[in-house]
Amino acid sequence: MTLSPIISDWFAARNWHPRRHQLEMIDAADEGRHALLVAATGAGKTLAGFLPTLSDLIANPCDGLHTLYISPLKALAVDVRRNLLLPIEEMGLPIRVETRTGDTPSERKQRQRVKPPHILLTTPESLSLLLSHEDSIFLFSTLKRVIIDEVHAFANGKRGDLLSLSLARLQALAPALQRVALSATVSDPDAYRAWLAPYGDINQVRLVQGEAAAEPDLKILLPEGRVPWAGHSGQHAIPQLIEEIGRNKITLIFCNTRFLAEFIFQKLWDANEPKYAIGIHHGSLSIEARRKIENAMAEGKLRALVCTASLDLGVDWGDVDCVIQMGAPKGSSRLLQRIGRSNHRMDEPSKAILVPGNRFEYLEAQAAYDAVREGVRDGEAFQPGSYDVLAQHMMGLACAGPFYEADLLSEIQSAFPYSALDEMTFKRVIAFIATGGYSLKAYDKFKKLVKRPDGQWHLSHPKFAAQHRFNAGIIVDSPMLDVRFRNGRKLGKVEESFAATLTPDNTFTFAGMALEVETIKDLDLIVRAATKAANTIPSYMGARLPLTTHLAQRVRSMLTDQAGWARFPDEVREWLEMQAYRSKMPTPGQLLVETFPHDKRHYMVTYPFEGWNAHQSLGMLVTRRMESRGLMPMGFVASDYALGVWSLKPITDPEPLFSADILNDEFVEWVESSYLLKRAFREVAVISGLVERQHPGKRKTGRQVTFSTDLIYDVLRKYEPDHLLLEAAWADARARLTDLGRLSDLLDRATDTMLHVDLERVSPLAVPLLVMIGRESVAQGSVDDELLLEAESLAGLAMTP
Repeated sequence: MTLSPIISDWFAARNWHPRRHQLEMIDAADEGRHALLVAATGAGKTLAGFLPTLSDLIANPCDGLHTLYISPLKALAVDVRRNLLLPIEEMGLPIRVETRTGDTPSERKQRQRVKPPHILLTTPESLSLLLSHEDSIFLFSTLKRVIIDEVHAFANGKRGDLLSLSLARLQALAPALQRVALSATVSDPDAYRAWLAPYGDINQVRLVQGEAAAEPDLKILLPEGRVPWAGHSGQHAIPQLIEEIGRNKITLIFCNTRFLAEFIFQKLWDANEPKYAIGIHHGSLSIEARRKIENAMAEGKLRALVCTASLDLGVDWGDVDCVIQMGAPKGSSRLLQRIGRSNHRMDEPSKAILVPGNRFEYLEAQAAYDAVREGVRDGEAFQPGSYDVLAQHMMGLACAGPFYEADLLSEIQSAFPYSALDEMTFKRVIAFIATGGYSLKAYDKFKKLVKRPDGQWHLSHPKFAAQHRFNAGIIVDSPMLDVRFRNGRKLGKVEESFAATLTPDNTFTFAGMALEVETIKDLDLIVRAATKAANTIPSYMGARLPLTTHLAQRVRSMLTDQAGWARFPDEVREWLEMQAYRSKMPTPGQLLVETFPHDKRHYMVTYPFEGWNAHQSLGMLVTRRMESRGLMPMGFVASDYALGVWSLKPITDPEPLFSADILNDEFVEWVESSYLLKRAFREVAVISGLVERQHPGKRKTGRQVTFSTDLIYDVLRKYEPDHLLLEAAWADARARLTDLGRLSDLLDRATDTMLHVDLERVSPLAVPLLVMIGRESVAQGSVDDELLLEAESLAGLAMTP
């Protein structure tokens, strides 16, 4: 298919030529096939996705909704609209483009359903809500294409489950619909083709590969002193960062958590003698604050921006010429995505700098560096679709109109995550929506569906449609309070658990400002500008990025590649050499377990490299087993690389502590008696619609939601232990909260390859872990000095031959 002359002339006016992959996307559309485009950042992916839409609307002008664009972020939808409107205006095309997100005014949302634009830019949640309206059949009957941007960011999670179900419904409403997905960092294209295709048939999806991008200009920043033993902040590099900011037009400084972003921003501000304009951007800031920063960036008013994953995706600022990653990158795909924010032109190298916080993070940074150089990406496996998401989706479809079971089951099975859904489980989901389940069916508030004599399922009362739309959504944040000045100006949100630790006159740093607490009123934390230094920073649960399996394997391999140590800084090389001399280095398939006495305690440190989640879970299980065997465990500490346990009695034979039956015995007992299952149940109860988050004009507090879900949880555990939501909560606790797959692999490895080394004192490899005991958050102030002293003291012991 050739380009429309209007589009060709537009390219020519800019001295541009369409790239091969952009033309191939038009060919795929012309063939009537779905398409997955994998192309480097800056390769014009978004334009490639829209070119078939523009070509078709030029050749065949029409009314009604033609194309849906779906992004994981509201900000990305807004940014794409701005970038799409420019070529449309310059070509003089009568094409209307609008956004629809949670921030869209209600009157515009109503108008869009009656008079839709040609192109609508939205998110998975907003699409799901649109499908819950009776007029969705009218709205989507004209739909020709769906474009899913940054598909890697959410396809293999619950948002991906919801979107997959929505695609199945759209295909039913518009059978000729073409599906398109775009990404720069897909590690397994066939897995994503299966997710995108109806019924998982990858032959229906054409894979379009973009040209190779220029090699990134990537380096690891070494401190002017020594690579630290411990800590995650990379604050040792602050003076070097200030110098780097001075060398570039705009620098993006990525942090893995919101806590670290606030911390690094404050450290940069304190050291900012040149008075560079530096901003901060993360997901807990108010939308007004984020938009203000985004506009300042777009207008070139900032020299640097400290940010989190809130800016990982898509936002195109061409003048960003350097990206800095603070702390470990955690994955090569994530690092590639962030590197792509620099320069944003595939023909020119993107400049990026890694700032490891400690010696293990240096190894991880080197592993990520090597993976990027080799063009190797990592990614997480797809899981079967979640039942709580399915319940929410089915309730939304019931709000749109009645349905027959057989028709809906067939439609749902066409969504790849639910392709294995059997009829019995499907009926259990309907029964849950209709009555709440056996233990709850006596309560009218759970009776949402009724079956009519003709076999169709209907809403039992119209009020349940409004209730569903008010509470629908997949993202379940921890309970939050709004941070406001007394005049009502909103700064953002902090978690309820953090706010509960504050009293009037306490100070904390947030949104780059020192704030003083005035009072907590309802769901608002009222603050004023502080007149004294802030003494804390809000921390957020669930913010820890997991170490990917791919990087973990690379780090394991580096430990035994002694020839490769020569390229490391002297102190890192000496650290590894002394470990090999005094203890052992685990081969990639081995599990090294070290035991040694220290400070009147007995320690066991193991090095699985399976990530913090798996190590945290293993620590809980191992200490329970130690308790039952009379070893008197006192505590444990976990990192992404290692697990350390200390006790009053020595561990002479660690092998029984790591036997695989721990997952059948201690694991079940621990999960059922811990907060873990209750927390998972709270999330699935909210997503499935069993518990409401908010009523019109009133939002529940986190305590109210937790109280409601805990009551129901206790009832179901006692009277209906096989309830659908308990099953869903178990699936979450196993697969998502504890990294059970990695934990199982770890234990399998321990059975056959455990290498136990009994030492007379702490080993070099154990020092970074032991230093962090009791201090897993980022150290600051005088605590940082204490950490340094303790690290040097331990290192003196460990590094003596």
